[in-house]
Amino acid sequence: MADYILAIDQGTTSSRAIIFDKAGSIVSTGQLEHQQIFPRAGWVEHDPAEIWRNTGEVIGQALGKANLTRHDIAAVGITNQRETAVVWDRTTGEPVYNAIVWQDTRTQAIVDRLATDGGVERFKQQVGLPLATYFSGTKIVWILENVPGAREKAEAGDLLFGTTDTWVLWNLTGGVEGGVHATDVTNASRTMFMDLETLQWDDEILAAFGVPRSMLPEIRSSSEVYGVANEHSLLRETPIAGILGDQQAATFGQAAFDAGEAKNTYGTGNFLIFNTGEEIVHSKNGLLTTVGYKLGEQPVHYALEGSIAVTGSLIQWLRDNLGLISSAAEVEELAKSVEDNGGAYFVPAFSGLFAPYWRPDARGALVGLTRYVNKGHIARAALEAIAFQTRDVVEAVNADAGIDLTELRVDGGATANDTLLQFQADILGVPVVRPVVAETTALGAAYAAGLAVGFWSNLDDLRANWQEDRRWTPSMEAGERERLDRNWKKAVSKTLDWVDDDVA
Repeated sequence: MADYILAIDQGTTSSRAIIFDKAGSIVSTGQLEHQQIFPRAGWVEHDPAEIWRNTGEVIGQALGKANLTRHDIAAVGITNQRETAVVWDRTTGEPVYNAIVWQDTRTQAIVDRLATDGGVERFKQQVGLPLATYFSGTKIVWILENVPGAREKAEAGDLLFGTTDTWVLWNLTGGVEGGVHATDVTNASRTMFMDLETLQWDDEILAAFGVPRSMLPEIRSSSEVYGVANEHSLLRETPIAGILGDQQAATFGQAAFDAGEAKNTYGTGNFLIFNTGEEIVHSKNGLLTTVGYKLGEQPVHYALEGSIAVTGSLIQWLRDNLGLISSAAEVEELAKSVEDNGGAYFVPAFSGLFAPYWRPDARGALVGLTRYVNKGHIARAALEAIAFQTRDVVEAVNADAGIDLTELRVDGGATANDTLLQFQADILGVPVVRPVVAETTALGAAYAAGLAVGFWSNLDDLRANWQEDRRWTPSMEAGERERLDRNWKKAVSKTLDWVDDDVA
């Protein structure tokens, strides 16, 4: 039998291919960044053709570095930036518009229009989500309403929609030559169109949005063989057997399979997922109800999620927009050059505030400034903002779950920052734990694919792979913790009600 699983991780800033062995260890990696396109304030786009080209190239990089061929790969898993919407022509394979990224806020007018009948929670009982620019549904509507000819083509059945997992799967399995048009339950649960109980597209909601059902991919489980790579691929005839949206994949990679288990991913944004098992829990505290995973014919597992829009991308902003640092890694040294934040708080509401506030009218603010504050304090305030936002979400999880989280498993690129993780433990008052394999997003997709083809036998095999790398325990006094959090919440209050008729 082939000895490895390949995971395609189609993320917000880059596409990666990572090859894993049976122990869940990384064998090799290929990675390419893609262009971030900002046509206007609040608009964020990607070029789907560039993403697909890069996907093929990183597969070649990963295979080449490990001196492996398709015969060594048992299966392929896909994980992806979840709500980013691609619409393309089924006959030509060409996108009709750039991918509209999950961070994009251009669809607020569509959200407002849909909310006139029933408010932002109009569909929340069925889909677990409030009406928001974050999710794919309004992005499809925008394309249909703003791209010339798109509405007519869609009504004629000539357009296909997919999040980037579907785009990669369709191209990898043949594209216009019989490509598989499918997604899994986790990605489908982020569109605003999937009923959480039936796991099917809801025709009444589609009608309210004005989106033809013919555009939508088939909803499948997270772990099954969807098809095989086509003859033009380096992976030809290899089964594609796992799909999980990136945050669900990270949860799966952390072996948080059971109710009550949770993880927090530190990426472009932060995403905390709390597994609620086979029970749908409707949040009363600003969290999303979503699908955690579904393995083949087994029952679906649900989750509560706290989504934070801007965390790692705030550090990129310090680098790219302000030139405060020349690499993301430098932010830790700059933050360590001062003892505290100097009274400065940075609320990065660049795309409004996501969980638990859901305030699209908010915009970023740096508050508490005095002549004393220097660039070290600003770097520290940026790092602390990541941890403060996570505390906001943990408080909501604790309230919804009725029990307090006792430790937080973490993953993602920013977990290389020890200063951040110590402050995270301090401001939460609970231990923060990082696993040996921090690339849990790709690992989760690999696990889903491997389970489908028998590479791993069961979840116990995967639990046995998880190993603790390091643990941070709280060292801050409770009074200081609460003082800092009070000031943070005061800072958040200063960002609200910014966008109105005067501010586009």
